[in-house]
Amino acid sequence: MTSHGLDVSPAVQSAVQDGRPVLALESTIFTHGLPGPRNVEVALEAEERVRALGVTPATIGVVDGRPTVGLSPDQIVRLSESEGVVKASLRDVPVVAAKRLSAGTTVAATAHLAHLAGLRVFSTGGLGGVHRGAQQTFDESADLGTLAALPMIVVSAGVKSILDIPLTLERLETLNLAVVGYRTTDYPGFYIADSGHDLEYSVDSPDEIARIAGVRDELGISSTLLVANPVGSHLQLDRALHDDVLARALAAAEAEGVSGHDTTPFLLDYMQRATDGRSLDVNVAVYRGNVELGARIAIALAELA
Repeated sequence: MTSHGLDVSPAVQSAVQDGRPVLALESTIFTHGLPGPRNVEVALEAEERVRALGVTPATIGVVDGRPTVGLSPDQIVRLSESEGVVKASLRDVPVVAAKRLSAGTTVAATAHLAHLAGLRVFSTGGLGGVHRGAQQTFDESADLGTLAALPMIVVSAGVKSILDIPLTLERLETLNLAVVGYRTTDYPGFYIADSGHDLEYSVDSPDEIARIAGVRDELGISSTLLVANPVGSHLQLDRALHDDVLARALAAAEAEGVSGHDTTPFLLDYMQRATDGRSLDVNVAVYRGNVELGARIAIALAELA
């Protein structure tokens, strides 16, 4: 079905209309975040995990200029393996659509398209945030401003530790983006379970998260509820290794004059190589945990409704 300039799969459309649980999933994790063939395996496995819990998965991307909510397995494979697939944030989607390009969608773009299709919950790996040195560069992810205007629930393992976590938390407060830790008041740092920064509130169950979102909606608050779900401590990157590699990555970026939108991919690639791929394993573990929690929240929302 086509709506709001979207192609919405029949399965997703039917589930939304019937009030059954649906979970939005991003596409950049398999178009730009993971190498092949692991990217395809992780994407398809995530969908199967969601279905096994009785939830409809809605992986979101752009195929030949068509923003699509509910990619088919063939479309997921195509976006994972094709050259020339771009990375599209929300501002890029109209350009990508008009040029009939294919794209993986970032958190900002995925959340916006999910909301247009009537979805309420979205699981991702890590959020974008405020970059180090933003006091001079004003470099801040579009994720933050976009989520501040959408009444979604987004599950992530915090923001990637390559970013400025204290400044990001300050911006989240300024933008009225509520953050709750899932069974913790330690704010996670993606690769590590505890970034060293605290949260004011924790939640103990998907039901509690659904109730908070329900009250938010009743009060007419239109910003996203962020659920910070840390990776299991037994799965996280060794803290000493993480801190050492991150320091070296930041120094290398400065020495090579890497800046702007090139900074994040440079640092993540450095982390992968310097940890012999261990950071990728953590990335996958983070995503699996967030997908499962997101699916359970979708169930709780459907039951509350």
